[in-house]
Amino acid sequence: METAERFRAAVEKRDLAALEDLFTEDIRLNSPVKFTPFEGRPMVLGLFGVLLRVFEDLRYVGRFEGTAETGADGEHAPGVILPFRATLDGKEIHGIDLLQFDETGRVKEFTVMVRPQSAVQVLGEAVLAGLVADGLA
Repeated sequence: METAERFRAAVEKRDLAALEDLFTEDIRLNSPVKFTPFEGRPMVLGLFGVLLRVFEDLRYVGRFEGTAETGADGEHAPGVILPFRATLDGKEIHGIDLLQFDETGRVKEFTVMVRPQSAVQVLGEAVLAGLVADGLA
């Protein structure tokens, strides 16, 4: 099973351990609630631990493939966009996860985009509270 499908399955099963091998050591995650990226596998896995707790009924609803320039090195990398839907504190969230891969197929850069604005605010508050509770912020 390819990385994007393994990622999707792990997230939908809320299996944090299954995500670890899918990320490079120096993965960067660009968040809609923070200007600077989360960097490094331990931090990104910690963030996913929070996200998997706060999102309700997270499900992926599609898939698009292509290439795009990464923010880390400016090189073009193969990638997959996975549109998703979830609920957080009663608000429906629409979003996309953009996964970009290194030459071994691991995720080296991850970008999340979320709408509407009110959901971004609720998400930011929930993520910060989770990171603080887990000693990551």
